[in-house]
Amino acid sequence: MRGAFTHLKRLLLASIACVLGAAVLTYLVDPLQLFRPSRLAFYSDDTRVQNAGLIRSQSFDTAFMGTSLAIHFRQSDIDGVLGVHSLKLAMTGSNSRQQAFVLEQAIERGARRVIWEMDDFIFVDATGIEADPYLSVDLYRRTAKGIASYLFSAAMAKESLFALLRSTPPLREPLTRTAPYLPVKFALADVDDIYALPRDFDAARDYNAKKALDSFAYITAPSRSRFLGEGYGYDAMVRHFEQDAVGLITRHPDVTFDIYFPPYSMLQFVAMRDASPETLKIVTDLTALVATRLTQLPNVRLHDFRAIKAVTHDLGNYGDVIHHSRVVDAKVLQWLASGEYRVDPSKPLASLDELKAQVAAYRVPQP
Repeated sequence: MRGAFTHLKRLLLASIACVLGAAVLTYLVDPLQLFRPSRLAFYSDDTRVQNAGLIRSQSFDTAFMGTSLAIHFRQSDIDGVLGVHSLKLAMTGSNSRQQAFVLEQAIERGARRVIWEMDDFIFVDATGIEADPYLSVDLYRRTAKGIASYLFSAAMAKESLFALLRSTPPLREPLTRTAPYLPVKFALADVDDIYALPRDFDAARDYNAKKALDSFAYITAPSRSRFLGEGYGYDAMVRHFEQDAVGLITRHPDVTFDIYFPPYSMLQFVAMRDASPETLKIVTDLTALVATRLTQLPNVRLHDFRAIKAVTHDLGNYGDVIHHSRVVDAKVLQWLASGEYRVDPSKPLASLDELKAQVAAYRVPQP
């Protein structure tokens, strides 16, 4: 019996030593750069986690926020066109609670300008940020709970070990080259590549009229059209807009907010028109409120790109009914720089009225 107890005690001590050793390794390597910047850092496309480290480790004066509609922008392009030092914090499928929380952290770390891709879907009703299962507020706040979850994470220990191996001269080149194909998250050598399309990406293959029309047919099919309005409730969306967007903006009057409505293809609105008109009414009513409220705030410049026919009616720009190509990314930055489509505070609904007229008149091309 005594021998069994001794073996159990040794096993327990060995287990504790392994856990503590892994925690020390994660702290020293710090793959997320949560404690200190690193010249040997690699980055992850898991933006909800990666953003916590970027905000701590990068220098920036501008935060760029959005959903998958803004995820493929490169920081170097943003900086070159707009003359800023940006940090891209866009998160696919993110809602306004998540976006406002992350932006708050970026502002606290020095962002004096926010570029915010704002679409209607971010305001759908969802759980509060404190209970959000997809975004660790404790990690961003660096609470004891957040730091413990980071240091004692087996996944982070694995990433730390791989980073340590990759830092040794004989292994640096082969492991850096093969990292994107290995089961590790922190595989990107350049922060500019986080969720960005490869520079040799074949746009014609993934962005073309056939893909856009196929997507339109799919979402308007009778068996699936009900999903067009899933999560859309006017009162809840207004509440989240006021709490998350207006609340953040008014708490930081010294920060300039460039907010833009992204250039969906016309098929997105026509899908609602044909298959879910009640959803289209919610979207247009919400836009009217949002445009009116935002243009009244002195530190906001609102831009509306949804009624630019040369882009939104050219289905070759899209991979589905909403996601546009890198060519349009470049146009968005130019429009932001020029202010060409900035909403006039004295006529906040002019671009919405133009959009509504286009939606009413549009006829879907036949394959």
